[in-house]
Amino acid sequence: MQETKKYIKNIFFITIGAFLSALAIRIFIYPNFLIDGGIVGISLIMARIIGDKYLSYFLIILNFPFIYLAFKYIRKSFIIDMSLAVLFFALFLQILKNLSPFHGDALEVIVFGGALLGSGVGLMIKGGGCTDGTEILGIILNRKLSFTVGQVVLFINIFIFTIYGFIFKNWHIALKSLMTYVVAFKMIDVVLAGLEELKSVLIITSKPQYIKDIITKQLGLGLTIIPSKGGVSGKDLDILLVIVERLDLSTLKEIVLKEDPTAFMVIENLHEVAYGKHLRSIFLKRKKKLFFRN
Repeated sequence: MQETKKYIKNIFFITIGAFLSALAIRIFIYPNFLIDGGIVGISLIMARIIGDKYLSYFLIILNFPFIYLAFKYIRKSFIIDMSLAVLFFALFLQILKNLSPFHGDALEVIVFGGALLGSGVGLMIKGGGCTDGTEILGIILNRKLSFTVGQVVLFINIFIFTIYGFIFKNWHIALKSLMTYVVAFKMIDVVLAGLEELKSVLIITSKPQYIKDIITKQLGLGLTIIPSKGGVSGKDLDILLVIVERLDLSTLKEIVLKEDPTAFMVIENLHEVAYGKHLRSIFLKRKKKLFFRN
């Protein structure tokens, strides 16, 4: 019953998020010759060149390779939510294509369009979905190289906005698109209650070994056990330290609190995690064992 409620809630967030994102594209972004970042941005560029009626098809086709990468390198359950988000987004883009556009001041378009788009994307992420394959690529490269997810996504998006300016020989729309993307990006953080790329999570639980096994087996996350002592009780206890990406944070919290409702979790933002060659080698071997298994 609880799993059904969780699934329905995730579908609700993904559906509302897809609708708001499509609404932003159809009313503010596309009619004013702006684009978003990532796969959505590339789809908008191709639709501008080839035809608006193909926009939904471009979004689905261009996301196929990243859905496969998510299946192979992240976790198999994630592709269901991602596929739903992409399909709902594409469907609403098609349904809302005849809406009357908003042609106003550039600042109005950038702020309201970006805020609406970011709210939609944030809700889809909150529901476990994702419509931007570049973030999937960023996660994979982060595990293999020293680049952060944010650095990979930022580089790709700057490249997309630059190409957009070259193709249409109009740097004003490219810069306006970049500003819209920044507004949308910050709104995602607001919707997700300040979630960053990485979180440091301290878990204090009465079932440390049991919780540890679930986290490592179900989520494929590594963790560190910190021996401690209760300040009031004086009892020995183990604290679990987990570094988690934002796409997995919601699932981590649900799993821990489901298995131990009395657990206490401390969550902090992390901007970067660095480790040496020896630890990197161990880390990658562990990741391969957890994420590449059949």
